[in-house]
Amino acid sequence: MQKFFNAIYEMRIFLILWLSQSFSTLGSSMTAYSLVIWSYNQNGSALSTALLMVCSYAPYVICSIFAGALSDKWDKKKTMLISDCGAAFTTLIVLILLITDNLEIWHIYILNAVSGLMNTVQQPASEVATSLILPKKYYQKEGSFRYLSSSASSILTPIITTAIMGIFGMKAVIFFDLFSFLTAFLTLLIFIKIPSCETRNNADEKFIDLVKGGIKWLRNERGIFQLIMFLASINLVASMYDAAFPAMMLSRNGGSEKIMGIVNAVIGITSLIGSIIASLSKTPKSRVRVICNCLLFSMSTENFLLAFGNNVWAWSVGGFLGWIFIPLMDTNLSAVMRLRIPESMQGRIYSVRNSLQFFTIPLGYFIGGFAVDYIFEPFMSWQKSGVLSALFGVGKGSGAALFFFVIALLGVGVCIYFRRDKAIWKLEDE
Repeated sequence: MQKFFNAIYEMRIFLILWLSQSFSTLGSSMTAYSLVIWSYNQNGSALSTALLMVCSYAPYVICSIFAGALSDKWDKKKTMLISDCGAAFTTLIVLILLITDNLEIWHIYILNAVSGLMNTVQQPASEVATSLILPKKYYQKEGSFRYLSSSASSILTPIITTAIMGIFGMKAVIFFDLFSFLTAFLTLLIFIKIPSCETRNNADEKFIDLVKGGIKWLRNERGIFQLIMFLASINLVASMYDAAFPAMMLSRNGGSEKIMGIVNAVIGITSLIGSIIASLSKTPKSRVRVICNCLLFSMSTENFLLAFGNNVWAWSVGGFLGWIFIPLMDTNLSAVMRLRIPESMQGRIYSVRNSLQFFTIPLGYFIGGFAVDYIFEPFMSWQKSGVLSALFGVGKGSGAALFFFVIALLGVGVCIYFRRDKAIWKLEDE
């Protein structure tokens, strides 16, 4: 118990920041969830819903490589506060448009792009701030805490959002989001002190030199670069999954808003259990092996069950198997990154990583939405009988199920390919 209380004391600043930011993330997730339902109910299109995330990630990917250099030069706390204010302002505009009954889908596309731009600067600053306020011996636990908040958000978001929307309407969800932002903002402003990096010459370096320095460092670190490419490929598959998921859950026989909420809640509970397992796990002998094996297990289970399942039980089991080991993977990935990258360069390196690792996400959302609407759903509408209709059903949503089978094969292929990469395995020696 004494060790436990000592750990809490040593992590106290990080825990205060983590709790307040997690509360704000819950509010943002609730707004995003309600907008997905609103968008799909307006158009019934997987592509139009997927474009919500495309608009969020596109500026994030395009500008990240420059934002990290700015993050290394600027004060981390001020950067986080200003960026959070910008994102909250877009949420306020959504609320005003909703109250005046003027909200349209293209408004959300633009506002999501602005919010994504704010996150471009905020995210690397937050990553570096975490490294500065958290003792190095707790770096692996940081990943489990991050997944703990993410899983809690996944559990609570569909439950709270559905309840609030059903009783008070969508406006109340956005009011809650703004309240959670204000709580996190004041906590960071008043209670959190973020120390400076050990290396102070970043402030004197030219902006373009910082950008070049980050790219050069990553180019020389072949193992880290290949690991980022591995995650970029996984993100492509995962974002296609995310684009097709609402279309199948809301339109397939046996699916509904309630069913989608249940499956999302199961995924959240699973991530919570996984984050607890990750926080209690000792440092593994091989972090690379853990990363590769966890991703392979996830990709070879969930998507197949989502494709062939036709009820909430099968989809929930798929969600459990697909997410139970992801927190363990992410904690080891985070530890590899934090221990390998110098603190004074983390902002720009994380930003270059974000551009490389996350550029596949908007691409995957677009491919997923387009493929479901214009390839797989029309194709399955012609299959009134036969093997495919027996496996994936008939009617709307059967095309999305077939698409899940395709991305399951892609995911397994990606894991097998990168598992054989020698440069990634050399990280074990280092």
